[in-house]
Amino acid sequence: MEPSATCCFTGHRTERLPWGEDENDPRCLALKDDLDRALAGIYDRGYRHFVCGMARGADLYFCEAVLALRQAHPEVTLEAAVPYQGQADRWPETDRRRWEILLGQCDYETVVQHRYTAGCLARRNRYMADKSSLVLAVYDGQPRGGTMYTLRYAMAQGLETIILDVPA
Repeated sequence: MEPSATCCFTGHRTERLPWGEDENDPRCLALKDDLDRALAGIYDRGYRHFVCGMARGADLYFCEAVLALRQAHPEVTLEAAVPYQGQADRWPETDRRRWEILLGQCDYETVVQHRYTAGCLARRNRYMADKSSLVLAVYDGQPRGGTMYTLRYAMAQGLETIILDVPA
């Protein structure tokens, strides 16, 4: 895939989102609407390939939103960038099932490395940014965490970023 037509995603995990696991919370629903609108605009700009890190929380919302976009635009492709084999093995059963179903609907799966190591999540984030020209992020502005790391890396590489605020 051409980086000029590729958008990757970074965002907070479930535990960093103010609604936690309650996806019926109005703030979560608003964020999902924001994701849909942002993706429609990104598609209109010519982006056709999307890369998702497949983490719990905002990553899976993004994955679902891209799959919905693909329903309307079959030329859209979705790549799962899995940081290591077994990423979801220790997740709660419902999250693991959701991950497996979503992974099965992706057009491509890239496993960045075989085993977990301390740096594998950052390696996955760099892989996604290096394959893209645009990063869409759900970010709360806090100066810590993988989302901030990915945004800093992407900006240092000259990538365009679109940041969606986490509804308070």
